This record gives sequence, structure tokens and C-alpha cells, in this order.
Amino acid sequence: MDKSENAFVIPDEVILSKIYYVRELKMMIDSDLAELYGVETRRLNEQVKRNLLRFPEDFMFQLTDTEFNNLKSQIATSSWGGRRKPPLGFTEHGVLMLSSVLNSESAIKVNIQIMRIFTKVRQLLTNNLSVRKEIGFNRN
Repeated sequence: MDKSENAFVIPDEVILSKIYYVRELKMMIDSDLAELYGVETRRLNEQVKRNLLRFPEDFMFQLTDTEFNNLKSQIATSSWGGRRKPPLGFTEHGVLMLSSVLNSESAIKVNIQIMRIFTKVRQLLTNNLSVRKEIGFNRN
């Protein structure tokens, strides 16, 4: 990695702490993504609304009030402030699609890093499942 790439590196732990499980999906919320990309949540959501065809329901969805309240209760250090409605949730594919609507160099680099983290999480889950099967935890 050269110096220009290092300028945009966010610690993996920060990104990992912003990946949630909702509807049995790994996802990230709009305000967390906006923070990582260095844009206002309002701007991120405006770009999404201008490009809705790029975000089918399996890429992006509006969290329900219950889902949002559950997330807030699980994370005591939340900085979600006063919102009029629950956030948008972006699955891995939705996050990937964001790079096509937020076309700054920093957004692209952050997006690449997020995709790498999603891949690591998937590998960890797969490895964990394999180990569980080997030691007999998943008996059918």
C-alpha cells in the first residue's frame, strides 16, 4: 500500500463495529456509512434516492421501528441522535453499489476496505460453521 492509500485507511475494528445483523443479513446503516465515507447522511440518502433502480430490496431496505430500537438497545454508545424515521440498511451488495453513486476517491477506497471486511466476516462464519460440524454441534 502506498502513502495515498494509507491516508484513507480506517481501522478494521471500526468498520466491524458498524456491521449489524438484521433480518438474518449482515448490513450497515446509512449514518454509519456516511460517516465512513465522510459525507452527510442526508447526501448519501439523496444519492440513493436519485439512483433507486440500483438498490433493490435485497441491497437496501428501511429498518422498522422495532429493528431500529433493537439496534439502539444493543449498542449503548450509539450516536444516532434524533431521527424522524428509522435508517436505511444496506446489505453487502448495497454497500458495493454505493461506490457507483458516491464517486469520490475516498468513498471508493473506503468501499474497497468495507468489502474486504465483509469477506473476512463471511470467511470467519464459514470457518466457524466448519469447526462446529467437525466437533458435532450441528447434529440433524
